[in-house]
Amino acid sequence: MAPSHISTAFDDELKYLQRRISEMGGLAEEMVSESVSALVNTDTELAEKVIADDLALDEAEREIGEKAIVTIARRQPVAADLREIMGAIRIAADLERVGDMAKNTAKRVISVQGTGVPRKLAHGIEHLCELALLQLKEVLDAYTTRQADKASSIRERDDEIDAIYTSLFRELLTYMMEDPRNITTCTHLLFCAKNIERIGDHATNIAEMIYYIATGAQPQGERPKDDNSPAVGSDDV
Repeated sequence: MAPSHISTAFDDELKYLQRRISEMGGLAEEMVSESVSALVNTDTELAEKVIADDLALDEAEREIGEKAIVTIARRQPVAADLREIMGAIRIAADLERVGDMAKNTAKRVISVQGTGVPRKLAHGIEHLCELALLQLKEVLDAYTTRQADKASSIRERDDEIDAIYTSLFRELLTYMMEDPRNITTCTHLLFCAKNIERIGDHATNIAEMIYYIATGAQPQGERPKDDNSPAVGSDDV
């Protein structure tokens, strides 16, 4: 947990940052879940909600950044306190990007509305989303408790999402080769799958930051990777 201070006002400022991060995390999780639900069910109304919710996530990131800057200027924190505040800025940025990935997936719903999403492919997208959401939930729990060992464990599991993404990538390519009429829909789904895989990367970024906040050290070694698909970039914002 974050340290307690003689200054109640300082504690309140740190608690504000922690609370806003938790709120951002909850909204980001909801957006990811709803974006995939909108995609597999071609629910344009739900997709529009996700796109609109992204504005609230952007505003939360701005508020956290502004509050953090004011706190640094006023309190001149060092060591663990400074890591706590800088960590909030970095984590807020990753959560904002998670929202962007959800928003970009939601934007693809209209594009697949005419053809729909084949059930087998929908299952693959949903499974990938479940893994990404689990990783995101666990990393937000680790942030609440400042558990460095849990954050490290989450980081070590990054290759699980990569492996599922690679499998889904190959399956989508197979659909495209079997019937050219699938190319347009599967291309949209490829970008959606990459967006979801990137959510796992942002969760891993957060895990690394939690480890740094808790210990003052960077995690050792490179992240495990199991993404053997050709390069496909996620959507630009």
